[in-house]
Amino acid sequence: MSLEIRLINVGMMQENCYVLYDPEKAPQSCVLIDPGDEPERIGEELSAMGLKPLAILLTHGHFDHIGAVPGLLDRYPETTIYASEAELPLLSDSRINLSEHFVSPVELREVEGLKDGAELSLIGHSLKVLATPGHTAGSCCYYEEAEGLLFCGDTLFRRSYGRTDLPTGSEEDMVVSLRERLFKLPESVVAFPGHGETTDIGYERKYNPCGA
Repeated sequence: MSLEIRLINVGMMQENCYVLYDPEKAPQSCVLIDPGDEPERIGEELSAMGLKPLAILLTHGHFDHIGAVPGLLDRYPETTIYASEAELPLLSDSRINLSEHFVSPVELREVEGLKDGAELSLIGHSLKVLATPGHTAGSCCYYEEAEGLLFCGDTLFRRSYGRTDLPTGSEEDMVVSLRERLFKLPESVVAFPGHGETTDIGYERKYNPCGA
């Protein structure tokens, strides 16, 4: 069973919202990862594709990754929101998730917290939660091991990584998360970051500032 991925680039921060779905299922359910802005546009694109979100997965709680969630919940009220349990305080506080400084305040409280290593079975695929603190204390990645796919938010970028000087960030934690968690995955794993282009673990081991 092959997982299809559609990228919707949204908002002033050009954030990558990912739509995951199985094209063989109808009516089709999908999973959204980090819907950061433009809920109307995301909803229109889902409708055009014949998709309805079963779940929204959040890699972390910054405003540019969660901004569309309230609007999407108005449109799809049965959707379940997931994030690392360590990120729940940031998600529920518009000051530290920075939404009140840049856009309208967003405070998410109805979120199911996930432990490191938890596995979500959604749309016929298993997504494993990898805790990767650094960008924020509760940053995480979602790993689809069967197809070698990693949705890494702002933990890993092509030849770079997320900033660590925002609330709850830690440079020391970031280095550990990259070297001890992500760079130990198979080198063929394709990484889908929160901003910018895709990359893979083998490339980042060689060229990332935190690589070997």
